[in-house]
Amino acid sequence: MADRRKASSVAAPAFPVDEHELRLIDLALGEDKGSGDWTTQWTVPARTRAEAVISAKADGVIAGMAIASAVFLRLDPRVELTSVCSDGDRIHAGDIVFSIKGPARTILTGERTALNFLQRLSGIATLTRAFVDAVAGTGAVILDTRKTTPAWRALEKSAVRAGGAQNHRFGLFDMVLIKENHSEIAGGIAEAVRRVEDANDRALRIEVEVRNKEELKTALEAGCDRILLDNMDVQAIREAVRIIRKSAPRMEIEASGNMTLGRVRSVAEAGVNFISVGALTHSAIALDLSL
Repeated sequence: MADRRKASSVAAPAFPVDEHELRLIDLALGEDKGSGDWTTQWTVPARTRAEAVISAKADGVIAGMAIASAVFLRLDPRVELTSVCSDGDRIHAGDIVFSIKGPARTILTGERTALNFLQRLSGIATLTRAFVDAVAGTGAVILDTRKTTPAWRALEKSAVRAGGAQNHRFGLFDMVLIKENHSEIAGGIAEAVRRVEDANDRALRIEVEVRNKEELKTALEAGCDRILLDNMDVQAIREAVRIIRKSAPRMEIEASGNMTLGRVRSVAEAGVNFISVGALTHSAIALDLSL
């Protein structure tokens, strides 16, 4: 069963959803219902009540409990939900995630939308936990990226946290990340860093992406808070870490690019502080759940 099995009936989502998430629910329900759920309307009497459970058909990590439960409550606040799991719980095939009581029409109409949220987010949490487990004991922290489903970023980054990893910057506004294209247009890494330092009236942290020793040397001379080693093999990462530690012992070091479960531990053992993994959100397979 799940790690924390404290069942509780709720008349509202176990964890509140915000206005953006409510808009996503409304868009998703509108997309699915269209002019009406005629199958349910024409086959199920209006006063029929039902009980249902959402259960796991595979092992994984749960995420998205709040928004999944909010789907049913958005359709009808009379629905009663009993949650068995919380975001971040490990579950096994056959475990019940939560149960639903209420108007049968509401349960049937909300089923697919609720499962879509829950399966997608739980898939992200499950893949994330696999990466976190893969680097356990190394001191390296797994991070996500901005490679998220449009308008789902807050949900998907929450799922990453449920899986035990941390979030990188949320968007373009909360950290400076000077990447290859910025440097090319600015006239080089040094000039890009200089321009940022001159304009940085928000005290944003500065990270610089490097691809080789020459760019690394330039970034160290220019100064920044974190260096991103992009698409380097493990041997090159080890050498870069050695150079950075000798020149700037307190510099934060991040590695990114082609991070797979088979490769990530060797990268962690090379001595980096952070490993960013785009696959957490762009390639996660939905966790198999059913109602």
